[in-house]
Amino acid sequence: MRYLLRIVELALLLLLVAVTVQNSHSVEFKLFFGQSWSAPFIVFLLLFFVVGAAVGLLATFSFYLKTRRELSQLKKELRNRPPASKVVSDPSDAIAD
Repeated sequence: MRYLLRIVELALLLLLVAVTVQNSHSVEFKLFFGQSWSAPFIVFLLLFFVVGAAVGLLATFSFYLKTRRELSQLKKELRNRPPASKVVSDPSDAIAD
């Protein structure tokens, strides 16, 4: 199974390299106020992918911090709670009567 996964990864890598070679021509990215940036198409694809991944990670990180804060607050509440009684009644006793 591991070898099959490696073969699929290698095929995907070769496919991406082929797409990169096919799209190596220069494109112009127009900015505000008449500014423009010229670079190979794959550079723009990589740049926008990295920016999108960073935005996604930042959104996930804020959710992670909120959840972690809530969890620590609940743990603190649980530690400060008085201990419950150790006597546990068995529900099967009610059936026997």
